[in-house]
Amino acid sequence: MAEPANKDTGTIAKPSRADYKVSQPVKWCAGCGSFAILASVQNALAESGVRKEDVVFVSGIGCSSRFPYYINTYGFHGLHGRGAVIASGIKIANPGLDVWHVTGDGDSMAIGGNHFIHVVRRNIDMNILIFNNKIYGLTKGQYSPTTPRGSVTKTSPDGTIENPFKPGELTMGSQGTFFARVVDTEPKRMKQVFLEASKHRGTSVIEILQNCVIFNNRIHMEISGKDVKDDHQIYLEHGKPMIFGKNRDKGIILERAGLKVVKLGEDGITEKDVLVHDACNPDDTTHYMLVRMTLPDYPVATGVIRSYEAQTYERALQEQMDEARGKSKLKNVQDLLKQNSWNVK
Repeated sequence: MAEPANKDTGTIAKPSRADYKVSQPVKWCAGCGSFAILASVQNALAESGVRKEDVVFVSGIGCSSRFPYYINTYGFHGLHGRGAVIASGIKIANPGLDVWHVTGDGDSMAIGGNHFIHVVRRNIDMNILIFNNKIYGLTKGQYSPTTPRGSVTKTSPDGTIENPFKPGELTMGSQGTFFARVVDTEPKRMKQVFLEASKHRGTSVIEILQNCVIFNNRIHMEISGKDVKDDHQIYLEHGKPMIFGKNRDKGIILERAGLKVVKLGEDGITEKDVLVHDACNPDDTTHYMLVRMTLPDYPVATGVIRSYEAQTYERALQEQMDEARGKSKLKNVQDLLKQNSWNVK
């Protein structure tokens, strides 16, 4: 079996972001959050230690799915919602590759929803980037599976009456081993999260809260706005207390099996009372509560929320095949053809 993607470049020159750039124009709308995501991915790959020749990007259909054309690696542009299937096949066939699946909230949560949950359930060692702008952008503004209930769109002129999916909930419900959330306006944090995803052995799901300047402009401003972001989101880091706020005076505690926002200094609350983030905990109960936090009662959790190492699908498959080969008397096709043969005189 091929080893996981090479982390030691040896004598090979370390790639730079420039090595991942393409010569042709990048054609997204001016101001689209995808530009910042692309730059952050390129920066993360340059620092990952993975050889450029071992990197593959796969996509389905949508604005996000133009990604393989805009990064100088191997790539595959698939059908709508089917990128996860193609990426799975590539990884299983050649486990030594570093496989990235780029998708959108419509491509992954609607037509590709069934494939998404089963990739996560199987824990195939690949990275899934979900560009979540909460709208169908490529097809001009229809509501998507993550569009907030009540939103007025091209296909819901009186407001959508559907409850939206939360990618984090789907990941937790599918027994996911890695889930992170980032905002497209914070490239440094995006790069760090992408690096953590690349290191993780198993399915890494990264929800990127992305702006669509044409059909859903400012959709994430309650989280990303400069005047509110410190109070309306909490950036989680493994081993550090869950503290947030413009003045770093708010925290998250566990009370009666639920999460609660508190203010440090009030009611005798100190930093020692605040939960310390354990992204590596096998039990995903707290992780599940963190991905569900929403305004106005809670800040939105960003950063790496869950990162638990478990056996990957391709590793288990190879071990199963090795065991079967060891028990079988038939070692190759010739053995199969000769097992029932007769000499005819």
